[in-house]
Amino acid sequence: MPPNRTPIVEKESSPPGAPSHSSVTNNKFLPPRVISQMLGLPYIDKLPEPKPPRNLKRGDFDRLVGSWGKQYSVVPIEGDEQRVIVATSEPLNTQIFDEIRLCYDLPVKVVVTSSDEVAKAINAIRTSLMNDRSAQLSDEKGNNNQESDAPLKIDVTDAEDDDAPIIRFVNAIIFKASSERASDVHIEPYEDSLKVRFRVDGILHEVSSEDRGFHAAIVSRIKVMSGLNIAEKRLPQDGRIGIKIAGKEVDIRVSTVPTQFGERVVMRLLDKTATVLDFEQLGITGRVGDLVNKLITKPNGIILVTGPTGSGKTTTLYSCLAKINSPELNILTVEDPIEYQLSGIGQMQVNPKINFTFASGLRAILRQDPDVVMVGEIRDQETAEIAIQASLTGHLVLSTLHTNDSAGAVTRLIDMGIEPFLVSSSVLAVMAQRLVRRLCVACREEYQLSDAELIEIGVNPSQITIRRAFRPGTKECQLCQNLRYLGRTGIHELLLVDDPVRSAILQRLDSSSIKRAATTQGFLTLRDDGANKIFQGVTSVEEVLLATHEE
Repeated sequence: MPPNRTPIVEKESSPPGAPSHSSVTNNKFLPPRVISQMLGLPYIDKLPEPKPPRNLKRGDFDRLVGSWGKQYSVVPIEGDEQRVIVATSEPLNTQIFDEIRLCYDLPVKVVVTSSDEVAKAINAIRTSLMNDRSAQLSDEKGNNNQESDAPLKIDVTDAEDDDAPIIRFVNAIIFKASSERASDVHIEPYEDSLKVRFRVDGILHEVSSEDRGFHAAIVSRIKVMSGLNIAEKRLPQDGRIGIKIAGKEVDIRVSTVPTQFGERVVMRLLDKTATVLDFEQLGITGRVGDLVNKLITKPNGIILVTGPTGSGKTTTLYSCLAKINSPELNILTVEDPIEYQLSGIGQMQVNPKINFTFASGLRAILRQDPDVVMVGEIRDQETAEIAIQASLTGHLVLSTLHTNDSAGAVTRLIDMGIEPFLVSSSVLAVMAQRLVRRLCVACREEYQLSDAELIEIGVNPSQITIRRAFRPGTKECQLCQNLRYLGRTGIHELLLVDDPVRSAILQRLDSSSIKRAATTQGFLTLRDDGANKIFQGVTSVEEVLLATHEE
């Protein structure tokens, strides 16, 4: 605070006999016009279009026209290098004028108006702000508002003009997420802000921070688009939005949950027109790729893919189905949800509300004379038993399990209540996988791996001569927008149920013992596959260690 403090409020000199400020402080119920006369402040019936200065020295402009403006019924409407003009319906609250003066570091002139006029001015400024945000989000990728609005337009009856900026903002967020390859959009309210984050290649990045006052309108707009109850704010809700973005059909799964500061929204984007990736693109190469190619042509048995949520298990199964898809085979799936549409394959989506589960769907599929069956996930003993019976009666069954590694899938089935002899005779192989980010080829840097790094990734330094690898670069890069990574690939381990592994299963040995039995037959772990991709320059040591930290 400077020693010679600038005046907080400028006003015309009070007329003779006018009451002092202290004499009206208790008149809380007097109209603003009367208080303005008593204080000698100018009164304005209708405010002009607000054009507040945004060059704040301290503080945040969004908060000034958001939470502060509403709470204290005050709004900056004009300003220059000499002063800031502030309109208020509560001129007795001098503390807020002092705060505004500190924000701008300029003297403040106060004018009085009605609370309705203050609210209109705040809404006008916030509308302008939201329009600016929407334009900025679109312009960052070189797209104008018309381009992003057209494919996302959804009919909403009785939409008010004031809602248009919110509609454009939500559309711009979805369009930007799609163009930046985001898999998820997070809209998160906090005490004094609203943050928007995108998950790109598995990592969350903040893309926007707004005033929390926009939160209710944005959430309501998303709820309208996804068919949710906009009045229900106390319970979690799930919905879906089906839209087109630049000619692509995109299915958005919407989830809302109540939190301390309001509802948090997560939107998961699924490109329904995306092509199924081949094994090379998925990172299934070398010995693992050759073995998987042989396994998926078997007439019967179970092939399991394991890994945590979001590790690409379903994508791998789709690639397997696409590879064997032919007119000679009847391929049926039961999924939750159907993430890709595969031509020539019958796909069903579970619906627990009508008791259509994986188990009941699988039973129905077996009456459809299938050759190959894909079950989205084995979640319980009933589904596991039906899948095993299907594999033993001449069907090839592909499915997923949530386990940390390949050997853990075997013990998980036994824990579910499946007899070891059934597991050993029906399961052909289990493949565990993780996703790692690909290094950006435009800015990656070559270097030599140290002994410590080699030991960490499971390589004996004395047994290797070539230590060439790559790590994230430091130079400016337009290709990856300085994220240093671009896209993802998989690292895999394939556990074949051969004689040594089958013997370990029958003895009910733990997953570590099963893994040791497989190692005698050339079994390679996730970290081994990750090390190969490090030497190929595909990914970095940090990514592999992060993905395999539980190994």
